[in-house]
Amino acid sequence: MAEILSLLNKKYRLYCYDQVNHQYGFLPHLDELKNSYENFNFDLIITLDCGSVERTKLDKEILSRRPDQPVLEIDHHPITRAYADLEIRDSTAAATTEILYYFLKANKIKINKNMASCILTGILTDTGNFLYPSTSSETVNIASEMLVKGAKLPQIMENTWRNKSIASMKTWGKAMSRLKINQQYKFGFTVLKKEDVPAEVTEEELEGMSGFLSNLNEVNGIMLLRELPDGRIKGSLRTSKPDIDISKLARVLGGGGHAKAAGFTVEGKIEETEKGWKIV
Repeated sequence: MAEILSLLNKKYRLYCYDQVNHQYGFLPHLDELKNSYENFNFDLIITLDCGSVERTKLDKEILSRRPDQPVLEIDHHPITRAYADLEIRDSTAAATTEILYYFLKANKIKINKNMASCILTGILTDTGNFLYPSTSSETVNIASEMLVKGAKLPQIMENTWRNKSIASMKTWGKAMSRLKINQQYKFGFTVLKKEDVPAEVTEEELEGMSGFLSNLNEVNGIMLLRELPDGRIKGSLRTSKPDIDISKLARVLGGGGHAKAAGFTVEGKIEETEKGWKIV
């Protein structure tokens, strides 16, 4: 989106509450991302891939915005609670960058090398390299076109997938060593305590763990519970079964997401008891 706005000679500010990992440093405009802002005096607010207004971490500002500050939401998550003045949403799209591709086509904006790299990176990371059920023939066709447009697949793969540290692999091993299967429901479950995750292991290095575990042929789904530094617990839910909608469980727990990949966050901590793990 920054590349689009810069080509249109628009002034913009890029905001992301979370610190973006260095592994995405090869992407254009990443150095422009800020996790703070001086004021909220913008003519237009665009949110990307957030799922809900709370995920933007600007919910107070957005919900109390001026009447002349429209919000454009571009997302591939199912709608939870409407907050934008205009939505460009397709919950069947494999990634939000897939929607951006069609946005560019509809507005006759030529896709350059930088745009192609961003679109392909979004598709590959959100589909687990075309592994997840959200991958469609259109997804693969768009990815192929982005390669023709100049996106470098080896560079993307090297930075987003072949970048795991020894510490992160040991953390994955800890989660796998605790994996339990509920035989009645054929549901897998594992946990990571705060002390299991070394300080040098990034959020991005832990991404994909629940998706990887969902490849087990004996389970209908997987839940990974992980303690966060701020005292909350993040739950990641995944399934590869075509007839299961894992987002229903996420919504019961106050979260949401897609049919095959969903999540939630709750207050508390994880404790081990004689009967197993529990949230207290």
